[in-house]
Amino acid sequence: MGELFKIHPRQSGFEFFPSRGHFAQITGEQTVRDRFLTRKELVERADWCIRLLGNGTHGRQSNIGPERIADRNHFAGTAGQQWLSVGNLQSLLRLAAVLAIMSFGEAIVIATGEIDISVGSTFGIGALTFLGLAPIVGSGLAVVAALVSGILIGSINGIFVALIGLPSLIVTLGTLFLFQGIAYAMTYGFSFAATDAVSQQLVYQAIGGSTLAGLNPAILWAIGILVGLQLLIFETSLGNRILAVGGDAISSYSRGGNVRKLKFGVFVLSGVLAAFSGGLEAAYIGYADGSFGALMELSAIAAAVLGGGHLSGGRISLVGTLMGAFLLCGIQSFLIILGFQPQWYILALGVIVVLASLVDRSLSRLIMKKVG
Repeated sequence: MGELFKIHPRQSGFEFFPSRGHFAQITGEQTVRDRFLTRKELVERADWCIRLLGNGTHGRQSNIGPERIADRNHFAGTAGQQWLSVGNLQSLLRLAAVLAIMSFGEAIVIATGEIDISVGSTFGIGALTFLGLAPIVGSGLAVVAALVSGILIGSINGIFVALIGLPSLIVTLGTLFLFQGIAYAMTYGFSFAATDAVSQQLVYQAIGGSTLAGLNPAILWAIGILVGLQLLIFETSLGNRILAVGGDAISSYSRGGNVRKLKFGVFVLSGVLAAFSGGLEAAYIGYADGSFGALMELSAIAAAVLGGGHLSGGRISLVGTLMGAFLLCGIQSFLIILGFQPQWYILALGVIVVLASLVDRSLSRLIMKKVG
């Protein structure tokens, strides 16, 4: 069975149920049981344990609180030994895949010269919709409902940005707070969790509740979506028009491109991908609350920029976005190994985005000078 590490849940907090693969909320009156994890299990669950610890900063404490789930020395030592192990790399690949799927939509929005800050809340709404409806209507219809929630949020953004003409930064910032508030209101005092019956359903397992040859399905979904979007953006006339809108919207319009429809469409696509990635994460963890997806919009934007996306539009690299997502997840894992608090990742994220933007701007100016 391997080396064991002891997890001590709080009197009021969460307890790990191995048959369900998630933390379920417990009260002070319930009996707290110790849960033993193998070294492999601890490494595989470390990513979302840290994410849960880092959430809950928007006006209320996380249900888990600031307490460490595992003894810090045990965790740091284990993670340090396992960072390049097969188990830890599988975990990093899964995290990168989920982030990449959301970042693909963000990158395409950026390609049109706009930005979507609401992907974090869309991620959370997608997760809550999926886990909230799965026990009632089944995983299949729950996935469809989660995608519909992404379409609705993307449509709201598209209407105000593309049709009415409001700045995308302001609109998506507003919808970020709006739907994040709705998520907190929906889960105030409780959370959504997958039941035993739901976790055994084929659709649930296909979107993240199982593994295939040691790989989480999210990795396969990311590869498939990447191939599809790569063909769409770079091998079709529609993709050329999307890039043209970001390069010069006026010129694109004069050549017959419907700028409003194109921008509306990319916001809807961004919403769908963000909601779907939220469903993938929820299926893996089997749990979601109002803090789900908090601050993930920053990681999505950073991955798109690191991947070669131009913030002024007209240029993206979806393969680069995937690499950017993996790099960010690797950095987050490395910081944790070094013993830094999860909040330091946000600081590193901001520095990375600024530096990447400066380098991109400098290279663009250098190229323009040589061309001129």
